[in-house]
Amino acid sequence: MSTLIMIDQASYGTWSGREALDMAFSLAAFDQPASLLFTGAGVTWLKRAQDTAGIAQKSVEKNLSAAPIFGIEAILADRSACQKYGLDETSLITGVTLVDANRTLLDQYDHTAFAG
Repeated sequence: MSTLIMIDQASYGTWSGREALDMAFSLAAFDQPASLLFTGAGVTWLKRAQDTAGIAQKSVEKNLSAAPIFGIEAILADRSACQKYGLDETSLITGVTLVDANRTLLDQYDHTAFAG
């Protein structure tokens, strides 16, 4: 039973994305296969070397770097959203796979949770 957790909120400003990340980590900690899909403004989570000093928050990059340790199966980014936000493979954190967020992708998972 695999779960895809979709995050479409920007990385800072709301807690819904961080709560979704916690949910994914919890699922993986209990040996439930989980993957993350970042779409829309959510792809901004994946930008390499974010400077968060001005907003007094920790960078989400550190949280995401722990995903493989927790057992997250995949970190996916919607290709068209990345293009919209000016992101490509070189500007993304390590371990991100660009995908087309479509029905074919969603059908690969037993459950889909949407944080947005």
